Amino acid sequence: MGGVAILGSTGSIGQSTLDVIRRHPDRFHVEALAADRNDGRLLEQCLEFRPAIAAMASPEAANRLEGALRRHGLATRVVSGRDGLLEAAACAGAGQVMAAIVGAAGLEPTLAAARSGKRVLLANKESLVCAGRLLVDAVAASGAELVPIDSEHNAVFQCMPQPVHIGTRSPGVRRIVLTASGGPFRRTPAEALERVTAEQAVAHPNWRMGRKISVDSATLMNKGLELIEACLLFGVGPERVDVVVHPQSVVHSMVEYADGSVLAQLGNPDMRTPIAHALGWPERIESGVESLDLIAVGQLAFEAPDMERFPCLRLAREAAEAGGTAPAALNAANEVAVEAFLGGRLNFTGIAKVIDSVLQRHDVRPVTSLEEAFAADRRAREAARRALDEREAVSS
Repeated sequence: MGGVAILGSTGSIGQSTLDVIRRHPDRFHVEALAADRNDGRLLEQCLEFRPAIAAMASPEAANRLEGALRRHGLATRVVSGRDGLLEAAACAGAGQVMAAIVGAAGLEPTLAAARSGKRVLLANKESLVCAGRLLVDAVAASGAELVPIDSEHNAVFQCMPQPVHIGTRSPGVRRIVLTASGGPFRRTPAEALERVTAEQAVAHPNWRMGRKISVDSATLMNKGLELIEACLLFGVGPERVDVVVHPQSVVHSMVEYADGSVLAQLGNPDMRTPIAHALGWPERIESGVESLDLIAVGQLAFEAPDMERFPCLRLAREAAEAGGTAPAALNAANEVAVEAFLGGRLNFTGIAKVIDSVLQRHDVRPVTSLEEAFAADRRAREAARRALDEREAVSS
């Protein structure tokens, strides 16, 4: 059996990963589980899957988990904090690591897994957006494998010539086309976007996701971050990556070749499909996802994204073109702005305005170390908070 470590096991991707593993008890075992502070859910997972290591970012949550595990008689070793997450990411018993910790907090553990020569199942956008070149270089240096989990990048991976050499453009590839659902506000009048609520923004029409990524889908920032990722994963410039709105979320992405052929990957909108693909690759294994009924779908529609109504996509493309620390600044500013929106401090259209303000003032530098990536992240967060304060001062 192959050992798997799951970083971010209590989130939606982590739970979907465990569901796929549950279907293959003769093929996989869980070696390590890691989470932020949800010790209750992690306890339930430990009781079912009995990992050797359980890691929690929060020391207080780790203490609660350790006490509960001892009462149940489990020998799982509990570790905590930064060192605990790194230990789970690099543990010797896991050949595969699901990197699904949300936000910049997942960057260092993901890099640790790559440097350990694992197969990294990459669901953490920030690892590529903030320090993509470092991750790609670590994969090449250690002999690790990297298989993307985002449905769009996994679709591109499947449509590329095999084997895929991460960070290198495959011969004959002309263009990558990422599909976007358009989110809940695809048809909302532009003048009404200022008044949409957080609950409306997180009500995605096709996917079940966390609140932050659901807002990113509503602003199309998620597609902008995916554009940046695609450039790094597949070795192409931003001019070779297009985004089209596809409301049905059946075509997950496409690759166009020099001869005019366009290959697409289709499937029901369920993250267990790319997870099962990555866990079993190069073989195909059962995921639990229902078969795609094209007759029931009826039609597949495509349209151009409205860059004026959803400026986050434009800002992300500009950051991709600038390179260096610009994508890290974009991501950090977005995290601060989305948090402010979800907390009622910022309206929906203000998200893009805060990000734009940060990028306008950002001094783009090369990323040659993890410390430089973290420094750019900190500078951008500080700038975003100042932009929020300035907006509040003007409105008051």
